[in-house]
Amino acid sequence: MRRPLRPWEWACLAAITIGAGALRLVHLGRVSPDPFYDAAVRSMTASVHNFFFGAFEPGGSVSIDKPPVDLWLQVASVKLLGFSSTTLKLPEALAGTASVPLLAVTVRRMWSPAAGLAAAAAMAVLPVEVITARSDTMDAVMMLLLVLALAMLVRACEDGGTRWLVAAAVALGLAFNVKLLETVVALPGLAVFAYLCLPGSRRRRMLKLGVAGLAYVVVALSWLTATLIVPAGERPWAIGSTNGSAWNAAFVFNGSDRLGSKSTEPTGSEFLPGHSYPVATQEERDHIPILPPSPTRLLARYGPLSGQRLGLELLIALLLGVPALIWGVLRDSADEDGEPAGLRRRMRRASAAGLTLWMLSGIILFSHMIRLHPRYVEGFTPVVAAMLGIGLAWAITPLGRLRAVVLCVGILAAVYYSELLLYGTPSIWLLSLAGGLAALILAAAAHMRRAGRLPVLATSAAAVASLVAILAVPLKADITAIKDSVTDAGYVGGLPGNELNPLSSYLRAHQGSARYEVAAESATSIGALIVRDDRPVLVLTTYNAQVFTTVAKLRQLIAQGEVRYAFLNSYCGTTYASTNPACSAPARWIRAHGRNVSRQAGLPHDKTLYLLAGATP
Repeated sequence: MRRPLRPWEWACLAAITIGAGALRLVHLGRVSPDPFYDAAVRSMTASVHNFFFGAFEPGGSVSIDKPPVDLWLQVASVKLLGFSSTTLKLPEALAGTASVPLLAVTVRRMWSPAAGLAAAAAMAVLPVEVITARSDTMDAVMMLLLVLALAMLVRACEDGGTRWLVAAAVALGLAFNVKLLETVVALPGLAVFAYLCLPGSRRRRMLKLGVAGLAYVVVALSWLTATLIVPAGERPWAIGSTNGSAWNAAFVFNGSDRLGSKSTEPTGSEFLPGHSYPVATQEERDHIPILPPSPTRLLARYGPLSGQRLGLELLIALLLGVPALIWGVLRDSADEDGEPAGLRRRMRRASAAGLTLWMLSGIILFSHMIRLHPRYVEGFTPVVAAMLGIGLAWAITPLGRLRAVVLCVGILAAVYYSELLLYGTPSIWLLSLAGGLAALILAAAAHMRRAGRLPVLATSAAAVASLVAILAVPLKADITAIKDSVTDAGYVGGLPGNELNPLSSYLRAHQGSARYEVAAESATSIGALIVRDDRPVLVLTTYNAQVFTTVAKLRQLIAQGEVRYAFLNSYCGTTYASTNPACSAPARWIRAHGRNVSRQAGLPHDKTLYLLAGATP
């Protein structure tokens, strides 16, 4: 729908966007940062080499496990506004906010103004997206690029040319460079959407898709390919890889390993069937691990991916959106704004097939994925909001009994599921119930009188009341998450203050002329110290205790005065010894030959900081 937004649409969209921004930006600095990625941002400011590769430590010896495109935005943010918890998360928060009006305009062109606004409201308060956008990860930026790709495909459908199609492919390629294979969730659906929506013969459409596919591959693999230009000896070792290659980290560590049963999750992060988890408070329910793979995993009542945060909107998107999209395929006439019937047919057909496939891909993958974090579902949050908006706009239109029945089922499901999710929180459930009852009454009033101004007003009011019924619980979850400073970022490399502060002070006072501040037993155990001191760190092992610095190399560096201390903050046990960095050869050598100075440094745990054998006191 190419008609410009009317004043009332501008006002509604502006209000929704402002609300979305508030949910993502208020008290942003209170959310705990991610030491792993923050250490990389700190290190990337040291040199062009570190910036390009996404170096994890200032010495540039190892890099993060993903392309650093999103981190480039964070580097720009901290360079312009200073290094802080807020500036580190600002690109993500702004990306999550920008996705709301962009999705609204896109769904408006695909379906109707009401659908666009409803989709925007659903995206604005979708708790899993709000929490992700407030976290120091890259998923919100990736999600924005997916919405941008969909918007460009809609323009390609309207114009019939190749430029917007190629632009969509470029956006998808950039999304791959932000979060790798997480973006693949959207690819089948977007490809089907493009094929069905483009005008012309099959051969012509396939040719255009081939050109777009080539553009996607070129952009998606551009950074990985560019790393090969640099000699192997000058490239950082990609954390998570088995051979140091960024390609291996991208397609094995972040690909097949995460889809299969090979998991590197820390002990205690898995859901234990039969275990009695406390559920008395919202905080206790949120700390229950994600349920094991199952068809109903995304509708769980508790956990960081509970129905409050995703499942409620997902359920309503299916109940309302699927009938609406099927009905849309059957509609052949031009709409009330005079849009050509041919374009409308293509758009509705493409929307039905493409969005449904995108939704199903996300549900199937995230219901059965072994290693799952809530932020991963950003790969299909746009389609959840889009289908909810389309379904609601279709169901409240007073045309026929089928829509009324679908709306009634959707509202009742929302109210009933809300009561299950709230664990007896009466005020929010009563608000949802009141909104649902008002929506049904207003929709019935609109159906009874088909002409005049009253049905239009009743329909608009029914839409607002329906959104209250559906989104009251998600909005409450947002407010709780902001109050509790909930984050979906990990705390890899985090150190408590009573350990970080004395460690940093002692090392600064006893460094001498050593190049490395400390030797760390694991690449991922020392992020907080890198963020604090911005000094090179000698990495002893990478993921799964793979030795990065041999004992012979370590002794050589000690003799040259390059490193004087080692920090070993875990212990070697008999379980999983082969993948425990504390059991690696360099860690064992340090404990056998180094001098324990933990007490002198004021550290809370003994046998964690060592003066290396051969180093001067």
